[in-house]
Amino acid sequence: MVDVMRNQLGALESRRRLYTGLSLALLLAVVVSGYHEASQLNSGGFLQGLLKFFDYPAQIVSQAWDDGWEFWALFPRFLPALIETLNIAAVATIIGALFATILSLASSRNLEVPPVIIPAVRRVMDIMRAFPELIIALFLIFVLGASPVPAAIAVAFHTSGALGKLFSEVNENIDVKPLEGLKATGSNWLQRVRFGVIPQVLPNYSSYFLLRFEINVRASAILGFVGAGGIGTELSRAIGWGAGAETAALFLMLFLSIVAIDQLSSYLRRHFVGAENFK
Repeated sequence: MVDVMRNQLGALESRRRLYTGLSLALLLAVVVSGYHEASQLNSGGFLQGLLKFFDYPAQIVSQAWDDGWEFWALFPRFLPALIETLNIAAVATIIGALFATILSLASSRNLEVPPVIIPAVRRVMDIMRAFPELIIALFLIFVLGASPVPAAIAVAFHTSGALGKLFSEVNENIDVKPLEGLKATGSNWLQRVRFGVIPQVLPNYSSYFLLRFEINVRASAILGFVGAGGIGTELSRAIGWGAGAETAALFLMLFLSIVAIDQLSSYLRRHFVGAENFK
């Protein structure tokens, strides 16, 4: 019996490897044929352009170096734009997390939610995640005008769907015994959530919230290219005018801010979740 099962498992493993190899071969064939077609449409200039990939970065670094100490004087000038980008990301993350919490509680199967509500809420979160922030921001800018408000709404909309999915998975992995005990004492649904669910999920909620804030800082900077304000708008202007020193300063400011946020988020996640989970 054991030998039969071992042979069946071996056959399944061989079949899986065969399917994996065929899939990889098909993918490679599609990539090669696609490259050939794209290179022909581009007059065969792909490789020539690839060889010049680092010319523009070298140019902006050279201009920043030539400016000397004047380069560092650009940082206070662009600091308000960086603060605006951070504000957009912070507001969008907070609003998105609040809506995500509501959506996650309404889409968790172990919280005694009416079954008809769960698939409807999950489809809503799928729709919210399906549309990139850039598409939503472009539509809102057309309606509301160019300002940080469309960027904050767009990022918050996408954040609600993304965090809602993660929060719901956290909810479904909690220990339900405290909920059963609270229910036995006559607690209503909101009280069971307040005292039985939130204390268990809060550390993971906080971790995902901080991680999403890092992502939203980058998203907010990108949305500045379409007129949503912040450091992205300044970066778009600097690149368009060929201001290499300003472009380098903006890139460096954005990079340093993301590194600082990453370090702060890592520290706070260790504090919330527990240092033993990061060893």
